Amino acid sequence: MATLNINGQTMDIGDLDPSTPLLWVLRDELGLVGTKYGCGIAQCGACTVHLDGAPVRSCQVPVSSLENQQITTIEGLAAADGTLSPVQQAWVELDVPQCGYCQAGQIMSATALLKNNSNPSDAEIDAAMSGNICRCATYIRIKAAIKSAAQSMSGTAFYDAADQSATA
Repeated sequence: MATLNINGQTMDIGDLDPSTPLLWVLRDELGLVGTKYGCGIAQCGACTVHLDGAPVRSCQVPVSSLENQQITTIEGLAAADGTLSPVQQAWVELDVPQCGYCQAGQIMSATALLKNNSNPSDAEIDAAMSGNICRCATYIRIKAAIKSAAQSMSGTAFYDAADQSATA
């Protein structure tokens, strides 16, 4: 029997084909369906999870490569009591999603960005988020939410709801 460390818990994944992508283990074997299937070729970002803190496309990561690594899914970002992470909270406050399908991957990429860069520039946000596609084109709200989360994490207000714009 094989196990993986997912969201801080050791989870038994049984005897799976070692080439099975992590995405399908999460969704089909463990019921963690927040991670979405988008393209299957690591181009859209819908399946983004963290592997030892770095964003990866779970559709392309074989389960055999995950021994002794920490996997975090969208379900693992909120606190145990249900309190949302600053990035998740910003997504809610700024009403980022339209259809919502890509948003788990977007949030995972944004969280990794802010973990490594607490005050990213527009260009740094664009670069970090470039692998995440939103067919509804909510990119302006995504960028505003990232900036809002960054400010929230530093303890200062950022988003001006009165004029619907992000300010530095």
